[in-house]
Amino acid sequence: MTKNESIYRKNFSLIVAFIVLISAILVAALLIAYGLTRKYVENEFYSNKIEVLEKTMQPYNDLTLNKIPEITAYQGYLTQASAAKYADSVFSDYPFVKSIDFYHFDISSHRERATLDNGNLSISVRNVFNFTPVEGKKAKSVKINAEKNIDDFKSMAFKLSSFIKTADTARAPTSDELFKTFYDIKPNKISYINNPRREEIKIYKDLLANERSASVYQQDMMTFHLSPFGLDIKNTHPELYEHISIKQVVYDPLDNSDTEMFTEIALPGAFSDYKLYFQSNNGFITKETVRRFLPVTGLVLAVYLFIVLIGWLIYRNLNVNHKLFKLQYDFINNFTHEFKTPVSVIKIAGSNLRSDSELTTRQRMHYGKILDEEADKLNDLMNKLLSFTQLENKSIHLKTETIDLKAFVEKYIDTFTIKYPLFKLTYEIKNVKSFDTDPVLMGSIFQNMIDNAYKYSPPERKELHIVVERIKKELVLRFRDKGIGIPQKEIKNIFKKFYRIESLYNQNGSVGLGLAFCKELVNFMNGDITVSSKVNEGSEFKITLPY
Repeated sequence: MTKNESIYRKNFSLIVAFIVLISAILVAALLIAYGLTRKYVENEFYSNKIEVLEKTMQPYNDLTLNKIPEITAYQGYLTQASAAKYADSVFSDYPFVKSIDFYHFDISSHRERATLDNGNLSISVRNVFNFTPVEGKKAKSVKINAEKNIDDFKSMAFKLSSFIKTADTARAPTSDELFKTFYDIKPNKISYINNPRREEIKIYKDLLANERSASVYQQDMMTFHLSPFGLDIKNTHPELYEHISIKQVVYDPLDNSDTEMFTEIALPGAFSDYKLYFQSNNGFITKETVRRFLPVTGLVLAVYLFIVLIGWLIYRNLNVNHKLFKLQYDFINNFTHEFKTPVSVIKIAGSNLRSDSELTTRQRMHYGKILDEEADKLNDLMNKLLSFTQLENKSIHLKTETIDLKAFVEKYIDTFTIKYPLFKLTYEIKNVKSFDTDPVLMGSIFQNMIDNAYKYSPPERKELHIVVERIKKELVLRFRDKGIGIPQKEIKNIFKKFYRIESLYNQNGSVGLGLAFCKELVNFMNGDITVSSKVNEGSEFKITLPY
């Protein structure tokens, strides 16, 4: 295994380890998040029942605290008709009220026919009516025998009598005293007596003090018979509670099964014998858990992808830096080698010139030629690098001239034929004679393409055919050689700076700038360069320039 392969596998193993690690963290985070979400949903299942109870009991509380106290406004002057009208409004707004008993009674010092006799204070029922709702009609009124079914009245009358006996008429009674005295809440019913004014309470106290009076004072009482099954259950959390029902209170403990969850809460007041019963299938709870878990999943996945992206960017940056370092390292080695060769030749020639006391004309001319050729090599190398930098920085300006293409191509073929006698160069020009361009930049393209074809061709196949033709509004240049060819995996890299194909033929005067320089030139001239190649058969470079 080569060193590069070892480094590659090492880096790949690190990447795999990184992905496995953060994937494991992702899975763990998702499992923990799901568990916490499930626990939170279950806690809400058991706690949010209070909110459902409050919403469901709101009409009951409104009846107790607002509607029932309206009786006091009549100050004991309710009649059968007005009581029926009041009952109609109750049945309409509060469907859980199933019937109403209306008691019209007198308070006096007359002890005849007294329902409750407390010394000089006599409380006697005058009339009793029962109202029941009739759908689409007024409440049905039925008169009840005052001698029967008045247990509720007796209880309330006793509370009223006790209150009168102990009441302090110097102050208004507290809300707690009023509630204890004038309300009587029992299972499924509420009884209420209208609140006497303070002046009336003072009169009642005077009656208790043995003050005989012929006056009779009228008061009213109503008993509301309720059914909890008439309550409209307000499921404020349908995502948590699949079924909510009203059941009678039993004291068997609830036991959640593997398939369902249960909870309950007792109803207050007159409905204290009943409870709200909450039931949900585990699948229903799981569905809600998943719904709440999805945003968490999205957030965790976003964090995961962000970490992966950061890791990939870091890896890519390190990989690019590694490649760039390798390219620059190869460039420095190649560039040093290209400088070292002519410098060494110049040094040897200089040493020979210095050591020989007398030189013949032939020797002097030979050493002069060597110095001149090597200096040209150095100058050409420096010019190429400088031109490349200027192209990248857009600091070169086109100096357009009209060139004769036939003469232009022949000039470069003649130059390279002299430079490389064994190099077979041919050309053909189609549908065009002249071209407006910068001759220096165009010459650089020809020079680099011809030089590249020579370097990368084996000795027995050093051939290059150049085709120049006009196709519609484009000038197309084709450079076809019979060189070593380019592997497909290398084609995407050959136009990069300092890149050289690793082969036997790239060691002679190549620093990896020729094709990259050509591409920059072509791009600068608003053209395009492509290549097609087969290994061991040759390559064709196609350059397209706007005509």
